[in-house]
Formats: sequence, structure tokens, C-alpha cells
Amino acid sequence: MRLLVTGGAGFIGANFVRLTLAERPDVDVTVLDLLTYAGNSASLPEDPRVTLVKGDVADPEVVDSLVRDADAVVHFAAESHNDNSLDEPWPFVHTNIVGTFHLLEAARRHGVRFHHISTDEVFGDLPLGTPERFTPDTPYNPSSPYSSTKAGADLLVRAWVRSFGLEATLSNCSNNYGPYQHVEKFIPRQITTLLDGGRAKLYGAGLNVRDWIHVDDHNRAVWAILERGKIGQTYLIGADGEMDNRTVISTLLEIMGREADDFDHVPDRPGHDLRYAIDASLLRDELGWEPEHRDLRAGLVATVDWYREHEPWWRAQKLETELRYQRLGR
Repeated sequence: MRLLVTGGAGFIGANFVRLTLAERPDVDVTVLDLLTYAGNSASLPEDPRVTLVKGDVADPEVVDSLVRDADAVVHFAAESHNDNSLDEPWPFVHTNIVGTFHLLEAARRHGVRFHHISTDEVFGDLPLGTPERFTPDTPYNPSSPYSSTKAGADLLVRAWVRSFGLEATLSNCSNNYGPYQHVEKFIPRQITTLLDGGRAKLYGAGLNVRDWIHVDDHNRAVWAILERGKIGQTYLIGADGEMDNRTVISTLLEIMGREADDFDHVPDRPGHDLRYAIDASLLRDELGWEPEHRDLRAGLVATVDWYREHEPWWRAQKLETELRYQRLGR
């Protein structure tokens, strides 16, 4: 099988490539990645089954030539950081909407199976302290330039299925954690700051709840959808890992042997969603997927160990990231 993975040098994409190489010896992977600040070729293994192409998903000529030679496309490529989308929205429109359009058109021309990776943030947020969860039928209500452009990309995929008969599926996943995640993101930012002897940073009161899932569980779900999913169907991916940000920081402080109050409150970002929660029953019942990493604390321990052991991978990102947060006042 010849697989094209867009954004395969990013966090989730690189872990998908590694998982694929480890568990599927019959698959060769071509990675298309622009290698912006969030894409890192060092996240990919040196393996003859992997070909890295530096290019933009919004470049129709590059996209067409790669899709033409693929049996399937898994589309991870996205600008994905909410803070950056509030500071500069255009790159999110360019990559998430224009890039998705060119990929869909190429897949349509060449009759290539397509799977689109999206986020639960397209649904907006849920009230705190309720049993309500997102389902595939939850109306879209995005809050930021990031989530609104992902919502737009999702709708393009659905339209290409309905209007042109494209063989495509979609998945909306909750917050991922694990190795190779850029230090601008919440969990690795706290870990690397604490490793440097600094104090963790907590938005507002830290009551915002996220439904955490280990990146490998996400990627195994993607393979289940790619192989057995119903064309045109949207699958929600989550592992029942709800935890508020204050508790995540408390857990990391405990794991790393720091005092419970060793953090600073920073101003909350505009439009910060309160709570995400995923109902993944369709994925579990129809495709038989189950998460393997059910203990969030154990997963955080392993993630702390990974960042402690891989400082050369993240060190170059850290200074620039913190300078950007300092400029934003966060």
C-alpha cells in the first residue's frame, strides 16, 4: 500500500508514521510537510519505507503529483494552535481550507481514498459539570479562527462525498498528548518549563476541561476508520480522559517532584472553550476500536520521561515559543 500522509512531520502525523511502520510492514509512506515551525523532520524515523517531500498542501501541482501515486491519503496537515490563530488568522485559512480543497480535488481526479483528520473544537464547547458529550450529530459552533477553518475543511470533505462521490471519511478527535508534541502546546509547555526549573503556566482559573487521549490510541483509530469505516461517515475519537487544566498541572507537578503551588496564573485567551467531551460509541460499536492507554496519569508519566530523555529534540523550540507567549502576555 502506498500512503500519502500530509503533515506527517507534525506531532500526530509523525506518530502515525511511526505506528504505521511498526505495525504494518506492507505500507510505504510518503510524507508531505512544509516543515514550518511545527513540523520537524527529526520527528520521523530514518527508514527506506518513508519518503519526505517538503511542500505545501495548498500547492496544487505538488499535491496532484503525490496524490496520483498514492492508494490513500491521510490528511493531518493543519495549522492547529489556537493562540496563533488569534494572533494571525490567515495561515489557518490558507492551510486548513485552501490546502484541503486542493487535496480533495486531486483525490477526486485520481480516484484515491481520502481520510480527513479534524478536531472536536469544531463543535464549540459544553457546559461544565454535565454529562453531555459531542456526537457526530452535534451542530458545529467553532470559537476561534483555528476551529472555524477546521469546520470549513470538514464541510468541504462532506460536500465532495455527496456531490462528487469521493471515497472519504472524517474523524474528529479530542486533545492528544504524547511524544513529539511541539512545546507551544499545553502539556509539553508545562513539562519543558518545569524541566528548566521554571513555574508552570495556567490560563485563568484552570477550570477548562479537555478530553485527553494518547496519540497512539488516536492513530490506531484512524487506521480502523481507513480500513473499515463507512464512506461519508464522521467518527468521533475519544478515550474518556476528561480532566481540567488545573488538575493536569497538579498531576505534572506531583510527577516531577515540585510543590503543588509551583505555577503562575496567566491571562485567559479570548473565547477559551470551557469543556470538550467525546462520545466515541460509534467508533467502538461499529469498528471495534478501544483505547489502550486508559490511565491518564501513567500516560503523563511516560510523556514526562520522553521529554526528559529527548531534550535535543525540543530545546531549539523552547526559547522562541516562550518569547512568543511573552509577547502575547500568556
